[in-house]
Amino acid sequence: MSNKEVKAALKSARDAIRNQEYKEALKHCKAVLKQEKNNYNAWVFIGLAAAELEQPDQAKGAYKKAIELEPNQLLAWQGLANLYEKPNQTDVKRDLAEVYQKLLELYESSDKQKWCDVCNKLVELYHQEKKYLEVAETWQKLIRMKEEEGAEKAELHQLWKKMIHLLKGSTSNQDNKTGQLLSTAFEHALHSADTVPGEDHQNLYKDFIQCLSKFPHEKARLKKACHDMMALYPTLSYPLEVLCLLFVQSGTLSEEALQCFSRLLEMDADSGPGIIGFGIKCLKENKYKEAVKSLTEGLQKTNQCPAAWYYLAEAQMKIHEHRNALLSCNQALEALGTPEGPNLQWKNLALQLKAEILIKIADADAAEEAIKVLEQIVNGNSDPVVSALRGQAYLNKGLIDQASKISQELLLSHPDLAEAHALEGFIHYSQKNYEQAEKSFLNAIERKAGTADYHQYLGLTYWFMSDETKKDKGKALAHFLKAAKLDSYLGSAFCYLGNYYRDIAGDKSRARGCYKKAFELDETDEESGTAAVNLSVELGDTDTALSILNEVTGKARPGTAKWAWLHRGLYYLRTGQPSQAVADLQAALRADPKDSNCWESLGEAYFNRGSYSTALKSFRKASELNPGLVYSIYRAAALEQILGKYENAIATYQEILKKTENYVPALKGI
Repeated sequence: MSNKEVKAALKSARDAIRNQEYKEALKHCKAVLKQEKNNYNAWVFIGLAAAELEQPDQAKGAYKKAIELEPNQLLAWQGLANLYEKPNQTDVKRDLAEVYQKLLELYESSDKQKWCDVCNKLVELYHQEKKYLEVAETWQKLIRMKEEEGAEKAELHQLWKKMIHLLKGSTSNQDNKTGQLLSTAFEHALHSADTVPGEDHQNLYKDFIQCLSKFPHEKARLKKACHDMMALYPTLSYPLEVLCLLFVQSGTLSEEALQCFSRLLEMDADSGPGIIGFGIKCLKENKYKEAVKSLTEGLQKTNQCPAAWYYLAEAQMKIHEHRNALLSCNQALEALGTPEGPNLQWKNLALQLKAEILIKIADADAAEEAIKVLEQIVNGNSDPVVSALRGQAYLNKGLIDQASKISQELLLSHPDLAEAHALEGFIHYSQKNYEQAEKSFLNAIERKAGTADYHQYLGLTYWFMSDETKKDKGKALAHFLKAAKLDSYLGSAFCYLGNYYRDIAGDKSRARGCYKKAFELDETDEESGTAAVNLSVELGDTDTALSILNEVTGKARPGTAKWAWLHRGLYYLRTGQPSQAVADLQAALRADPKDSNCWESLGEAYFNRGSYSTALKSFRKASELNPGLVYSIYRAAALEQILGKYENAIATYQEILKKTENYVPALKGI
């Protein structure tokens, strides 16, 4: 076949393809290849015809042969792209991307429009595959090409916005470089906007700030973007809110942060981040109740702020609301999820605080949970304070040997650590080794004098060590006072001050004040509540006693606060108000149905009310629960006598006299 015949065969092949006679085209091409096996056009036409005949493998092989022969010729690359783009082609996206890349290289100097078309296709392909870095880099090349061609500002603006759209939904999966390119796209879109300031520009700025806030490494850029937006839109609270949350998450309370919180609250008094910022300020100023109030309110409006939940837990811990603090810690940990970078530090802080709270709760279950929580702290094993907490958790669980081992190791490795000496003190105190406990707590206080717990436990050590140290004003009293001064929410310190003033100093008025304060701080402290009521009665201040009892019973759930119901019932009994006494004593018995003394008092109330049959049942119940209650047995006999049950009454009187021969009321009754 001559050169002329080859050209004629190729023309026939082209015509056959144009007429959709693909098999005929293949014959012409094969004839050419017999003569010229490296004929580029013949291989391209075979690829095209085979593709139309749904013979993709043959088509692919033909195109690749043509590319091998002429790697910088367009036709084969175009054909291969068309083949891979067919719907029935699967698992070829990687190959198609390589083809598009080659086409971009070939079109770059020859056909700008086709270069742009292929570029769009390549970006779409990368986007489907979630290859966001490749999306960003390729789209940026397209924009650069448009800039070189002198594209209008409006067109470039739309291209930058399209790049944002392509990348914005993928921020959770982006690496640092992709994030940088997305941020750059936002900056270009903002600078190329027509109307500044304007609604579209404002929304774009919000999206930019929201995007930056997802990248921990972009804090400086985020801060600048917030300030720039505030300058353009001074009445808009959004950038200021983001800036406030940035300061909250930073964990530092600078003058700039305080100004930011104040400015936001002036602009919007209901702003969640502003209220949170004010709460943190209160916490740092030791205004713990105000901090709890503000942080709680702020988090109701802006709840996905792990640092704010942590600060709320810290404030609740300071006022000894341990159960609430535990809930807040859990919220912080839930909001943090599985963090990296700066948030990992917040997670460690939240875990440590949670362990401290569980140790304060002080029961075996809480101790077990504290041990598990401490194990989750990253690098916690190398932190001596965490080790001391672990020792306390073991001690609360009753595992004294493990606690002692940690204590000994800490004292050897960190002899100047206050927590190490305190742990040793707690262990000695739990074993009633008061002299050794005294030394340990003094060592702890020498190293950290501002810890109320250390003074509290040293005071307790002196309280139980001996009568001499209990009475010595410079011992127990001095340290209870110091503990109460350092921590004005430490109810137990005020309770022991009450004990001192009542039992040692004989100062009932001062003792009553301490018990009242202790009870105000902890309404579950029955000892302080009871003592405050009893001392109020002894001091003739019935109004205060009743005020305390009314407050407790007013809040009490059914089956709780027995002591308050009982005290108020006895008060009503003494003051001739039997119906009220009956109601309160019944409420006390719902909390403790086996209290024989309470049944006896209820019987007395029923008797005074004239309900003799019910009174009889109450006295009998009291004597069943406690056969040694002679008075209840006597009252039952007397009621039987009143009700005309003389034989039963005589038998009951005789029963009393068998046990107590000279019991005068029974002798009179019989």
